[in-house]
Amino acid sequence: MNATFIDRCGEVEVACVTDFDLYGIFECGQCFRWNLDESGAYVGVAFGKAVRLRCKGESVFISCSMEDFQSVWYDYFDLSRNYETIREGMNISDFMRCATAYGKGIRILRQEKWEALCSFIISQNNHIPRIKKIVEALCGLFGEQVEFNGKMYYSFPSPETLCTLDESDLAPLKCGYRASYILSAARAVADGSIDLEALSQNSLDVARKELLKIHGVGNKVADCVLLFGLGLLDSFPIDVWMKRALSEHFSPDFDPSVFSPYAGIAQQYIFHYKRGGL
Repeated sequence: MNATFIDRCGEVEVACVTDFDLYGIFECGQCFRWNLDESGAYVGVAFGKAVRLRCKGESVFISCSMEDFQSVWYDYFDLSRNYETIREGMNISDFMRCATAYGKGIRILRQEKWEALCSFIISQNNHIPRIKKIVEALCGLFGEQVEFNGKMYYSFPSPETLCTLDESDLAPLKCGYRASYILSAARAVADGSIDLEALSQNSLDVARKELLKIHGVGNKVADCVLLFGLGLLDSFPIDVWMKRALSEHFSPDFDPSVFSPYAGIAQQYIFHYKRGGL
């Protein structure tokens, strides 16, 4: 990948990048704060900043300064990683060749760790439109205002903000039993008993074991947080779609380590293809 980054007076053009598909990135189930606007661009909030992304030709345009691009968005969109080479190395079967071709352009976002933990707690036994609705309500109630293009958006509330609340404060979210899970996680992160930054530097097994100590965090949520929040790219979350794909297209003794150290990226290609391409 020989991408170039060009300051276009209010936008940064990401040119000559081989794997940067906005639909694939934002609609593959890894994030919940990005939405299409009326022009077909995506608008979202991350790390307290709102931004708009649009495609034109083979370039992606990000409405930010070069300074913000270099300090936030370059890492957020994992632009230092060569996904083309990773993709090509995963074509171990006809199914995987189809999955990687369908998912070309997906990138694993480097999301804020606490946001990923809280969002995937909310995702339990839930569908994406409702997850997004709850997450936006949480941000609107407890996040900080972020003005962008004449509209008001909200940052994701910190664990320090949420840990002082009780379940009645979260009642407007209509998130049910998940309210106690959100608060337990916020308290664990705020008081330091769970150090997400330290876990991101640890092994997959150690980090998973620590996440499972949080009330309401099971294997599926933990594996999603490992992959999408902590950046541990060998994590391989398995849900209903993945169980179906594995049973239909892989041997009974399949081991995700065949895709190591990028099993999580393979998981996204498989998941996205099974959910939308087959």
